[in-house]
Amino acid sequence: MEMINPYWAIIGLSLIIILSYFFNIISKKTNIPSVLMLIALGILLRQGMKFMNITTDDSLFDILEVLGIIGLIMIVLEAALDLKLTKEKWPIIWKSFSVALLSLGLTTIGAAYILQYFIIDDFFHAVIYAVPLSIMSSAIIIPSVGGLSELKKEFMVYEGTFSDILGIMVFYFLLENAGAESAQVVASNIFSNIAITLLLSVAISYGLVLIFQKMTSQVKLFMLIAVLMILYSVGKLFHLSSLVEILIFGLILNNYNVFFGGVLRKWIDRSKVSEVLEDFHLVTIESAFVVRTFFFVLFGISIALSSLMDLNVAIISISLLALIYVLRFLIVKLFLLKDIYPQVWLTPRGLISILLFFAIPEEFQEPAFDSGILLYIIIISCVIMALALVVSGKNVVPVEDITFLYGKDDKEENDFLSTEVNKENGNKRSSH
Repeated sequence: MEMINPYWAIIGLSLIIILSYFFNIISKKTNIPSVLMLIALGILLRQGMKFMNITTDDSLFDILEVLGIIGLIMIVLEAALDLKLTKEKWPIIWKSFSVALLSLGLTTIGAAYILQYFIIDDFFHAVIYAVPLSIMSSAIIIPSVGGLSELKKEFMVYEGTFSDILGIMVFYFLLENAGAESAQVVASNIFSNIAITLLLSVAISYGLVLIFQKMTSQVKLFMLIAVLMILYSVGKLFHLSSLVEILIFGLILNNYNVFFGGVLRKWIDRSKVSEVLEDFHLVTIESAFVVRTFFFVLFGISIALSSLMDLNVAIISISLLALIYVLRFLIVKLFLLKDIYPQVWLTPRGLISILLFFAIPEEFQEPAFDSGILLYIIIISCVIMALALVVSGKNVVPVEDITFLYGKDDKEENDFLSTEVNKENGNKRSSH
């Protein structure tokens, strides 16, 4: 393949970022997920590349996998930095966790039976393929639910984050215990994995917060991100649930007043941590935006539209989608009772599903499974979510009308931190 002029490459990459920015604006105005527009852009780029006789090789999938991992880290970190842990939030936390866990478990089992009936003979292999199809995408949910009421938005952010983490944990637990002799061995491995991950995550997170509040360098934020990516990768190499490390670090940093209470309060400088948190949140949002943009555009480029014309692929996809929404309706109704719209329709598939499909080992891969099934489910679930958000947009509750979600202690804490940061900034300016 002929090398592309580097200046044209820079122009092309920059235009993609600019278009993604405008896609976000269009998404906020129309409630159409920006992810659909990014995938469509990738498909158009693929057709343009064909017209100009530019071909792609297998390295595209390697790039896609790396971007997916980085995007996963940044998106979960971004979500964790948006979650406040207070007594008032506990009902949202346990309900969203329960919905995510039940949805993942029941959808995986149901989808495995559907796949086994149509194309995959071995049930265990069918389960491996069913898990990615059962995971809600926080990469799509988080940027799409900003127009909902605060209560519904937080429920969806929590559920999307829990679904990502639980889904990835289940997927890798299945792969790592494929040759286990008994269910008891599997249960023991899972328990020890989670226990070790939690202990390491809490210890590392406390240490990172204490260390980084002492640093005065202007480039510490990307160094912190690099440290987190190393910890994630090392954890994966040792078969730990590395995503839990990222989630716990984000939660501890964003809720340091909770985790550094009592005698631990004297260990931290609240104004310094607040300043780091504010800057880190901004860097995380910007980084997640860029990574998410290129991931979905590259995924669009990798899509072969011919698979969508297969009738068998369409039938399997519709069967899986019917299962997903029937189960979701029952589970959401069980936990949320009356106020279930539009949440019942907000269950898109996306980045995690794609990433885990690429991660299926060769010995578990099934040639009969067509990638068009994944594409159908991603596109249709995103379109259903978009329509639900458009319809529900007429009845969105303003954020200011539900301030009861935030406790008094949080407001006082935030007022104190704002005062301290302003003092700190004033001292810096006077010293100059």
